[in-house]
Amino acid sequence: MTALPSKPVRSRRGAAAVLLGLPPALLALLSLPYLLSTYDLGIVVQMMIFSLFAMSLDLLVGFTGMPSLGHAAYFGIAAYTAGLLALKLGWGVWFAMPAALIASALTAVLFGFLALRTRGSYFLMITLALSQVAWGIAFGWRSLTGGDDGMPNIPRPSLDAHWPLTDDRAFYYFVLAFVGLGTLLLVRIVASPFGYALRGIRESETRMRALGYDVWRYKFAAFVLAAVLAGLAGCLYVYYNRFVSPDYLQVVRSAEVLLMVILGGAGTLIGPAIGASLIVVLENLISAYTERWLMMIGVIYILVAMFAPRGIMGFIRERLRARARP
Repeated sequence: MTALPSKPVRSRRGAAAVLLGLPPALLALLSLPYLLSTYDLGIVVQMMIFSLFAMSLDLLVGFTGMPSLGHAAYFGIAAYTAGLLALKLGWGVWFAMPAALIASALTAVLFGFLALRTRGSYFLMITLALSQVAWGIAFGWRSLTGGDDGMPNIPRPSLDAHWPLTDDRAFYYFVLAFVGLGTLLLVRIVASPFGYALRGIRESETRMRALGYDVWRYKFAAFVLAAVLAGLAGCLYVYYNRFVSPDYLQVVRSAEVLLMVILGGAGTLIGPAIGASLIVVLENLISAYTERWLMMIGVIYILVAMFAPRGIMGFIRERLRARARP
């Protein structure tokens, strides 16, 4: 028998604080469709989707210590699967979405057997290479994927014959429900003994092996779980955009979501969600005034790296600790 790391008291207090804050936050989220314009509601939907995407990567980066530059592969593969099944076969959401998540999981199983043989920068590079393979297939298989033209006019799902999600409010609640479920699952994972074992692996694989843990299996499970949740974000995004292209699998998107995690603060879940929301807002806000919005976002990343190397959440925690000191 191996002893699991004990849960610190402050983590229980933090969880209690989060639970106390849930009802007001939930009420605010449920009220948004009646307070915002269609355009602003669309931005909120994007914020939720990319928050889930960033949190899924944080399970690898922040909790397991495995930075990846290929996470967009699962996002894009799920998007393509859901889009193809809806557009070409007419599958409904209750069949297309599970099939898309299975496609992401199977891809992660295949990639995991290859990538988890490496560590550090080698792991980073092999995830990048594997993601580029998926991008190359999507780009080159024009008869199936449309190549660089992508696949337009993907229909919005219908929950049943009487509840189509073409209405923006209905679709917002659909996304909110799935992002909420994905977030709750991530919270449960990182607060479980499995999550604490991942933290131990992040700190020292050698020590965890000495304690009797099968480190490879834990890393493999985290790799697949993160891919499935990224796939869920990809499904929601393709239904929102009604379009999918090889850009969904590009290394640029993988780098973008990794920067969201770093910007918000890896290993916190809420930090990557904040980072993702901030980047979505800035992209929409700055691009309305200048074509050089990428440069402006790059400047913001540099400033955060200089003055808040642990991300936004790390910066907030340091300030709170400084105030609490006598």
